[in-house]
Amino acid sequence: MKNTNKIFFSEKYQRLLKELVFLERDRIFCRHDLEHFLSVARISYILTLEAELDISKDLIYTTALLHDIGRVSEYKTGREHDQASSDLAKDFLEDSDFDEDQRDMILGAIRSHRQDKGEDDFSAIFYKADKLSRPCLVCPAQQKCNWPKKKMNLEISY
Repeated sequence: MKNTNKIFFSEKYQRLLKELVFLERDRIFCRHDLEHFLSVARISYILTLEAELDISKDLIYTTALLHDIGRVSEYKTGREHDQASSDLAKDFLEDSDFDEDQRDMILGAIRSHRQDKGEDDFSAIFYKADKLSRPCLVCPAQQKCNWPKKKMNLEISY
């Protein structure tokens, strides 16, 4: 988890994470905080093991830490957070030990974490984990949520 921890403890990441928490302080729906990032990572890891894919835990957790960090930009400028997160991730990944293929895998999952492409690769697993991480069954804002009931997580599955 060398790369994950290097990114997490960096001054830039900590500043962005704190700003994101501040910007979402009054949000009644699911927040994009460390708890969400770790839930997405853990579920992605389980799904990856179940699919018998050879993807490192470090790569999975790094992707999770970075996938929504661009929401800071979205709140401030209106830029779509998946693209903003991908651009930020490129900078963080420059100081990582990930090779070019791994970086491409991370960036691809970040860019497509809002779209179900129906594929069977890491991006598809990551998309699914991001959605499964939402605790809809205990959410106090469930009745106000824009998600259709059939998409909500109303049972425990992961």
